[in-house]
Amino acid sequence: MGVMNDLLGPPAVAGLRDVLARAAGRPDWPALAAAAERLEPLALRARADLLAAALLSDLSGQISGGGDGAGYRRAASVFRAALEDPQFTGWPIWPVSEAAVTLALRDGSARSFDDALALLAELTPRLTSEFAIRRLLIGDLDRSLAIIADWTRHPDGHVRRLASEGTRPYLPWAVRVPEIIARPAATLPLLDALHGDKSGDVRRSVANHLNDVARHAPDEVVAAAGRWSADPGANTAWVVRHGLRTLVKKAHPGALALLGFTAGSVSVSIPELDRGTVHLPGELGFAVVVTNNSGEPARVAVDYLVHYVKANGSLAPKVFKLAVAELAPGESRQLSKTHAFRQMTTRVHYTGRHGIQVQANGTLSAKAEFDVVS
Repeated sequence: MGVMNDLLGPPAVAGLRDVLARAAGRPDWPALAAAAERLEPLALRARADLLAAALLSDLSGQISGGGDGAGYRRAASVFRAALEDPQFTGWPIWPVSEAAVTLALRDGSARSFDDALALLAELTPRLTSEFAIRRLLIGDLDRSLAIIADWTRHPDGHVRRLASEGTRPYLPWAVRVPEIIARPAATLPLLDALHGDKSGDVRRSVANHLNDVARHAPDEVVAAAGRWSADPGANTAWVVRHGLRTLVKKAHPGALALLGFTAGSVSVSIPELDRGTVHLPGELGFAVVVTNNSGEPARVAVDYLVHYVKANGSLAPKVFKLAVAELAPGESRQLSKTHAFRQMTTRVHYTGRHGIQVQANGTLSAKAEFDVVS
């Protein structure tokens, strides 16, 4: 994360001060200058928060007084003036968008709330506003979604992407919006409007958003994917497949059926392991036989589950893709894989008795066990 943190380092802050000085006609931004000296050893999100607070402090002398939303409007006018400057771009946009949202929510008026959403749409082509928008969604989800719905027809793909990405239930790095999680179908109309978008970035966001919603509303997600598949475009199959990826791993019957996988027609042998003990770092090879027991051809999604030992000694399964196979009636096919066990920042391996299973169209094999030792 060190390189990522430097995206909001002292040079970026100096550039932001120069842009804002030109936009506001005010050369001194002392709080921003002081904040630039306190960025180490903060992570990127904490740096954005620190700089947003510094912006609010520097702006306070310019935006006090006037009442009735004058403070937010004056700050927004500075930020919009800065948008005339091509140097106003990149990661410094993040604290600017957070400061704008803070002022709009502090003002409390519908006018400032709506204008803050409009400002985020103007800022997002310079750097995504997907993080700052979350607090507006928390403040009034229905009002926000009514405005965001219009963005699905916006000529700028960055704004259309913001409509999907900014409203994702589990957007990485972003604060959670509890009401979106509690009302998982609330954002599906946005995805209905955007799943066939001409921009690959927008379609990827739609697929990831759909995958997020699947955690809490799998049947609604399958229904949405079914609507799209009934009148497919050139990229519909990819969006649906990527959006249903977690449901396929969980062997959700509706997701499997929509993707052409038939449940209940296959059997899976217990995995045959190439060793009983894996020494860290090491590898485990395994082979399995998948059989189509039906009298019809079968399309089979084959995944494998590694039951990892956790720090407390319990087991937790993690699903990995193995293969997609087309099997003739009565056909058996052997599939094999080598799985690596290496310490990573995203997964720590603990010693102990692990297990591995294979599933085909939701049919699970028996578990084969093995030891992991250091």
